[in-house]
Amino acid sequence: MTRLSWISLLGIATLASLSAGLSTTPKNTSFPKPTWKRLSTGSDARFRGLAPVSDKIAWVSGTSGIVLRSTDGGNTWESVGPELSGIDSALEFRDIEAWSAEKAVILSIGEGNSSRIYVTDDGGATWTQSFTNQEPAAFYDCIAFEDAKRGMAMSDPVDGKIRLIETQDGGATWDILNSDGMVPALEGESGFAASGTCLATTAGRWYVASGGVDPGRVFRSSDGHHWAVSDASIAGGEGSGVFSVQFRDAKRGIAVGGNYSAPTGAINNAAWSEDGGVTWVPSTSFPGGYRSGSSWVPGRFNIALAVGPTGSDYSLDGGRNWHGFDNSSLDSVECVKGDVCWASGEKGAVARLVFV
Repeated sequence: MTRLSWISLLGIATLASLSAGLSTTPKNTSFPKPTWKRLSTGSDARFRGLAPVSDKIAWVSGTSGIVLRSTDGGNTWESVGPELSGIDSALEFRDIEAWSAEKAVILSIGEGNSSRIYVTDDGGATWTQSFTNQEPAAFYDCIAFEDAKRGMAMSDPVDGKIRLIETQDGGATWDILNSDGMVPALEGESGFAASGTCLATTAGRWYVASGGVDPGRVFRSSDGHHWAVSDASIAGGEGSGVFSVQFRDAKRGIAVGGNYSAPTGAINNAAWSEDGGVTWVPSTSFPGGYRSGSSWVPGRFNIALAVGPTGSDYSLDGGRNWHGFDNSSLDSVECVKGDVCWASGEKGAVARLVFV
């Protein structure tokens, strides 16, 4: 079946789901399954950082300080990471944001000064280290940008509250935000640097996913400075909770997670919201295991993807029901306009979504 046929069927299913109130799994069972086409990167790094720009341009970042970039749809990859030496060569770049083949921002994770941000404006030929964490208690997990200028990065709690830093110049400079507007974290609460989607922004709103407590929670803000928090209906505890939160617009969101120590667990690992994250409803049918990353498909009403070490799933109804379609290990997924979806993970894995 052709890709056009798949898109047409998705449109029919979406309209059917909408008219049915999105309360049940779509009855049409003739959908061709999506699958991942693996791309050769020539690397064995684990790429949790993923930043596709288009069907041609994509960046990935990961272990051993490695950053790769493709400008030909993933056919070839160029190593474009910052020059590192000594202990710095072990930095893990868990998150990356990019706007073109030239402009990108990367985040390394870890305690103390291992948490850093680098920025490039020339395709990785040169990098500027624009932020180095100086707080011993901070551990930065994710970055997100609402546009090419304003972005934030989030850390595990410092002095009992999630720590945030902000840039207004595309990552060139960063300021620690006053924590007065942040609600207190619970004992043991933290984020997960698993896919770069524990911090998200859509339609001027900001979201932080957390775990380490039961249930996992999602923090929300209309400006990035004043926050509220809600239980996310996802089972949490040590090593478990909400790993990824994504909103399609100001109202509709999905959250996925689980327990990375029990990756096949397929109960209470996903939820959806229709009120901007104020309330979260458990999915009716869950993804097939712990899921670290998720993405909406732009322009495709209520269609979303989730990935993890035991496989991938898609939803046609805004996260209410999930359907498995691949059992390979992936950590991160992101879709851009034009039905273009990329994924990345361990052992140098990068993939593009195709339909069969």
